[in-house]
Amino acid sequence: MAIQTVGIVGSGTMGSGIAQACAVCGVSAHMVDIQQTALDKGLGAIDKSLERLVAKGKLAQSERSAALTRIHTSTDYAVFEQCDLVIEAATENLPLKIKILEQLQAHLRPNAVLASNTSSISITQLAAVTQHPERFIGMHFFNPVPMMALVEVIRGLQTSDDTHALVHAFAASLGKTPITVKNAPGFVVNRILVPMINEAFFVLGEGIASAEDIDNGMKLGCNHPIGPLALADLVGLDVCLAVMEVYFNSYRDSKYRAAPLLQEMVAAGRLGRKTGHGVYSY
Repeated sequence: MAIQTVGIVGSGTMGSGIAQACAVCGVSAHMVDIQQTALDKGLGAIDKSLERLVAKGKLAQSERSAALTRIHTSTDYAVFEQCDLVIEAATENLPLKIKILEQLQAHLRPNAVLASNTSSISITQLAAVTQHPERFIGMHFFNPVPMMALVEVIRGLQTSDDTHALVHAFAASLGKTPITVKNAPGFVVNRILVPMINEAFFVLGEGIASAEDIDNGMKLGCNHPIGPLALADLVGLDVCLAVMEVYFNSYRDSKYRAAPLLQEMVAAGRLGRKTGHGVYSY
């Protein structure tokens, strides 16, 4: 089975990025969202992203035009009946994801593969609500999807070898580097990354160094392209807090307790770039 048509639930930052990555590599992408305005916004983001690639000489104008013709939008799950793979890329919310996965079942091909772009929720748990859990898998892209090379391919307890092999090969066909991950809270990258961000909030809250010096220390001392506090602002402080709470509730280990300053800033609505104010002002 070759994956030639992909369905994507959600047209936000991740959904539109996945659609772009597919379209640039010659794969048809069907984005579905609950409102046309959200879909139009996602298409606009893709258009601007492709324009930037053309301006940088990384994509020909003809390739940009061809990619745009491969992206389709709809508010109806029925379009997924023509897809070989459907990727759920909705908000990181367990009840919402379960609701979406349950609603999708009636619109999947008999041999279609279903994946979730979740960054922290159990693939085994999500697979359990599907009709064919052996054909369910995690496919965690990283933001910004068109630029980031990694895809975590997460096997749930029920995921078959054939499903894993198919999705692993498909990720590689998009020019990504897939790594195989066993199902566990946070998988690999976020399991390491988010506690590091949380520790930076402990350091900041204890007054050990300024935000700028903490970030410069990690950039210059560890060769990180962006400091942990600036990265938290980019990701969203509410997202960082939610992930830490998943780890703490899953492992019951005090090393995953959220930093008081992180909790306080989220309570104040200072969530980072998306609200104009987080650790830094924007």
